[in-house]
Parts: sequence; C-alpha cells; structure tokens
Amino acid sequence: MPTILVTTRDGQELSLEADNGLSLMEVIRDGGADELLALCGGCCSCATCHVKVEPAFLAKLPPMSEDESDLLDSSDHRDETSRLSCQITIDDGLAGLRVAIAPED
Repeated sequence: MPTILVTTRDGQELSLEADNGLSLMEVIRDGGADELLALCGGCCSCATCHVKVEPAFLAKLPPMSEDESDLLDSSDHRDETSRLSCQITIDDGLAGLRVAIAPED
C-alpha cells in the first residue's frame, strides 16, 4: 500500500495510504482534502481534480490523453507538472508520490 504525500492549497501536507487500483483523485478525496472537488466523479469531464505532480514522478505516470490535455487547457494554472488526478491509477511504483492541489480556477 503506497503512501502518497499531498499538499493542500493552504500548505498543509497530508500523508495518505493508497490502495493499489484506486485513482489518485479517490485517494485524495477519501483522505479528507475537501478542496479537491472532483465534480465529475472521475470521468475525465471536468478539471476540478487538477494537481501538480512533483517533477521526479512525471515519467512514472501514464501518458496524458488528448481529453485530459484539453481539460487542463481550461485552467489558468496549467503548467508542465499538471495532471488530472482522476487519470492516475495508484500502484506500488508511485510510493512516495508528491502532489499539490492546484489553485482553484
């Protein structure tokens, strides 16, 4: 069970135990970070689960789909570390993953 480190918008760091197979969005939402809205429930149809991934972990993530990229284009806060947390599936290779919840648009 990997541990994921999440920084909230106010700078609080959460250390969350993550079950393999869950999406990062589910782990963050269930871990008590209320600011991650995830309005679409993980269907990749909004960008309210936008996170910034620590650069060292970017290569460990699956490639970004065109749909995910299009949704991130709607954010004023998109950068090279941006991902939608609903599109990242937890596995043991992501142990120690560090993300920050992106500012609200």
